[in-house]
Amino acid sequence: MIMADILKIFLLILGGLLIFLSYWLAAEALFPALVERARDQYRRPYKLTFAGLAMAAPVLALAFACTKLNNPLMNIVSLFLLGIVLFGGLAGSAGFAKRIGAGLPSPLDEAQPWRRVLRGGIVLTLTFLLPFIGWLGLSIWTLVSGFAAFVFAIRESKAANPAVPAQPTTESPAVPAAA
Repeated sequence: MIMADILKIFLLILGGLLIFLSYWLAAEALFPALVERARDQYRRPYKLTFAGLAMAAPVLALAFACTKLNNPLMNIVSLFLLGIVLFGGLAGSAGFAKRIGAGLPSPLDEAQPWRRVLRGGIVLTLTFLLPFIGWLGLSIWTLVSGFAAFVFAIRESKAANPAVPAQPTTESPAVPAAA
């Protein structure tokens, strides 16, 4: 194995870990309330694991079935379904990174709350480097449980903010007096 091969593998792994970290930071920057609710969901990681498997498996099976049809439109549908699970898993697992980062407090957290996600994300992505357990176990578990945390966080936000119908006003419009 020459040095170019080693560098190629190293940079591919480093790039993959940076992708995880950048999506977690983007989710925290764009949807801080959602990430906070997803963080709260990680109090019950077993529930998230089983719910994530139950929710993601049918979507992924449907995406796989769409690819078997050899239709370009169905291939686009399968990519869309895969993207929903992947981006939902990344957005939800930002809550897990934030939960880990909250366990590593810093005085800068009050001024820059995104640093919790950065610290937790670095620690979490470093656990992905462990052969086999990290590659296949932790990284996939993080995405599956993150998808469930994402779905539950969205459901929780809708339950907390139900749509309130507009109340009709009982006041009649002012009618100008006839002179």
